[in-house]
Amino acid sequence: MLRLCDIAPGQGACVCGLATQGRMRRRLLELGLVDGTIVECLGRSPWGDPSAFLIRGAVIALRKADCAGILVQPEEQEAAPWD
Repeated sequence: MLRLCDIAPGQGACVCGLATQGRMRRRLLELGLVDGTIVECLGRSPWGDPSAFLIRGAVIALRKADCAGILVQPEEQEAAPWD
């Protein structure tokens, strides 16, 4: 299990849980970051913070500190047919 801030641009992951409390937890849940949600990292800003994620069809920018509280399981990469 990884934190959302650990996945690379272009990589997808499935949310496994939130390790945050209070207002931030509520905000993340309102954004749709519930167990089972598929998230894809679209890219990072030139300075590395924030990062853009595709969440339920919407592009959301999250700071690294906020991503650290989102636990994810990386999606398995499908092998190419010629491998």
